[in-house]
Amino acid sequence: MRRILLTIEYDGSCYSGWQKQPDRRTIQGEIEQALFRILGQKIEVFGSGRTDAGVHALNQKAHFDLDTPIPISKLASIINNQLPDDIVIKSAEEVANDFHARFSLTRKVYSYTIFNSQYKDAFLARRVGRIEYPLDEKKMAKAGKLLIGEHNFKGFASANTCTDNFVRTIYDLKVERDGDFIYVIVEGSGFLYNMVRIIVGTLVDYSLGNLTLDDIKSALKNQDRSKSGRTMVASGLYLKDAIY
Repeated sequence: MRRILLTIEYDGSCYSGWQKQPDRRTIQGEIEQALFRILGQKIEVFGSGRTDAGVHALNQKAHFDLDTPIPISKLASIINNQLPDDIVIKSAEEVANDFHARFSLTRKVYSYTIFNSQYKDAFLARRVGRIEYPLDEKKMAKAGKLLIGEHNFKGFASANTCTDNFVRTIYDLKVERDGDFIYVIVEGSGFLYNMVRIIVGTLVDYSLGNLTLDDIKSALKNQDRSKSGRTMVASGLYLKDAIY
């Protein structure tokens, strides 16, 4: 039995997230169906974590166990032949049998793309979050520095978050502009439900004058969701990397 690690790229626009669900198209479900067509047996695929409906991935990681002699060098191509065009296996490699795509994870990196333009773009609609009013990326970066470190991020999580532990560590947060595009890149130990989208929304609302630095500090200190910003739309969020 070999344990296989996949690196996966996908456009999540047409899917109900990563995790398989009854009667819904999901990334995990599509990959498991592809493996069933190839191997003739049910294979469970374990991802590094869930992405929500409409969220994309540049380097999602997942593992499964393989007991057939398919050459690893050909495996990615074989699976890709059975997948829709908006899901791509970028690589497949053999890893140690005690490796786990989720539990061996040390850090995750997410990137959020803001299209900062007063004009809509039909071709970008499912791949960005648009803010029509001018944003100051330097101001956003200043606010982002408040979030670096270990904090209780309950004030930056959805009310639907199912956990008793809201403590997470943000190792780095960058805000970069390229023309009309602003990229917010967040690296952390892990993330709560909607946490990255709320962090980005907080930086946006601070730049627009809807929040103060004291509001953001209060959201952290008092775990007060009313003091953090909007939840940005899912379409601009990308799982950039999973680090082991």
